[in-house]
Amino acid sequence: MQEFTIKQAAELAGTTTETLRHYDRIGLVKPCQRDKFSGYRYYSQQEIVQLKTIELLKIMDFSLTDIKELLQQKDLSCVIARLKQAEQSADQKIARLKYAKEKIKRARLDYEKKKSAAQGGEEDWFVKHMPKRVILLSDNLERPNLKNLWSYHSHFYEQLNEQQRPKFLFEDAAGMITIKGKTRLFAVCCSFPSLEGLTVLPEGDYLCANCTEENKDQVLQVLLKRAKEAYGARPEFIVHSIVVTGILQWDYQIQLYLQ
Repeated sequence: MQEFTIKQAAELAGTTTETLRHYDRIGLVKPCQRDKFSGYRYYSQQEIVQLKTIELLKIMDFSLTDIKELLQQKDLSCVIARLKQAEQSADQKIARLKYAKEKIKRARLDYEKKKSAAQGGEEDWFVKHMPKRVILLSDNLERPNLKNLWSYHSHFYEQLNEQQRPKFLFEDAAGMITIKGKTRLFAVCCSFPSLEGLTVLPEGDYLCANCTEENKDQVLQVLLKRAKEAYGARPEFIVHSIVVTGILQWDYQIQLYLQ
């Protein structure tokens, strides 16, 4: 039977020699042999498999106490149930990591965009052609905040009835729209059963400007004046597209419909 020194065993298991000594002290994984004179620990392939299993369970947030109980469990039904629980926990962690990664990615892309704009001397206003957008207005939210942006789409799903929810799918975007002095948050629909109860933002050219929470009112007034003087437009609605700029930060892009 092949035996490994504690250093070799630690390397094979992806851990440290001190961790293996700790496992030995608490009776989690003991070496298959210990030299009577030198005290050196030696591990067999069986202990290596146990050590690798422990590292996997630790990744899934199992405590050492839980792991010890699991490894000593003789009832296979209990072992299967605990491992199923570990799988579900891993799926939840993966979903949270994917969500966090997407938030971080969007923040990075926005910082890169700002850096490019600063280096290129981008104008403070511009015209952008936008496709038709179908949006669902919030029934009560008027302004973005940390709470409603963190779980943005859940709010819109909750205001739909149970029969409607499976038929709707929203883009990963948030915005505010002001119509006749009334402002509501909205979600952009990429899948919906019908246009009933929804609002359509027409395809066409939009006069746009980027702004922050602090200067958005000032920028809006300048943009409205420019739309009237340069394009003869009196927009019937005002869109504030919410642009995530950091993990818990956002700015806006004002969009005024020209044609």
